[in-house]
Amino acid sequence: MLSGEMLAGAPLALGAAAAFGASSVLQFRASHRTPSQPAGRPTLLLHLIRQREWRWSVVLAVGAFGLQVAALSLTPLILVQPLLITGLLWYVLLYSLAERTRPDLRTMLEAVLCLVALSAFLLIARPGAGRGEGLNSFSSALLLGVAVAGAVSLCLVAAVGLGPKWRPLPLALAAGVCYGATAGLISSLVFYYNGSPLSVFGQWQTYALIVLGPFGVLLSQNAYQAGPLGAPALATIIVADPLVSLGVGLLWLDERVKTGPWQITGQILALATLAGAVFLLAQRAPHLDQETAD
Repeated sequence: MLSGEMLAGAPLALGAAAAFGASSVLQFRASHRTPSQPAGRPTLLLHLIRQREWRWSVVLAVGAFGLQVAALSLTPLILVQPLLITGLLWYVLLYSLAERTRPDLRTMLEAVLCLVALSAFLLIARPGAGRGEGLNSFSSALLLGVAVAGAVSLCLVAAVGLGPKWRPLPLALAAGVCYGATAGLISSLVFYYNGSPLSVFGQWQTYALIVLGPFGVLLSQNAYQAGPLGAPALATIIVADPLVSLGVGLLWLDERVKTGPWQITGQILALATLAGAVFLLAQRAPHLDQETAD
């Protein structure tokens, strides 16, 4: 069972999800007012930073990041990251509010299905904290770096080969990989924090975060800008993020979930339902396909 201290991080994670959802609404709107740029090119950020709407999205994203770090200091990575999936629910509701439309009944039912699947996963998995020492060795750090670089590279290659309609999805997957790995690095840094902010600057994870975090943001902006499938792009990011961080937690940070045959089966079914619900929910977002509206 999770302790009261661990559960204290859950409201912080939900607050981070709400801030992330609001930030994503502003980023999507801003990205479609910006000249298109090739994937991974930093000039896109230079164009975006000139827009006040995008600058406010950065403020919200920083707030979400702060809440996420606070949640990770109290609660296992495997519990925090799935809670961030609720950011998509906030995104759909806030985008509808910004466009002065009302989410339909199907959208709300899919949102409820998403939350039910998430709750089922948490109840079945019963995540537990680890020692966070798995990234101490050079070999483990190198393996994580190679895995992240390989996954992102494959996604970028796939994006080049796809048409405009589907190109956002591999770009969003690459961003989700970066975000999930970033969450794992943050969680590992918590074990080295001794009360002074300067203590983390002696760890390699800090410098990896400085590179990986902004690159993930850039890829997410590429995904939003690449085509009319903005909401599925966000759904891909939000699903990939916790799944990647769950893998980092299990493989490198010694976090644990229940591993009995029935528990594993239940977790797989819950995650599959969650992924399906998030994708269906994204399809119902108001701006899913501008081509059908023309």
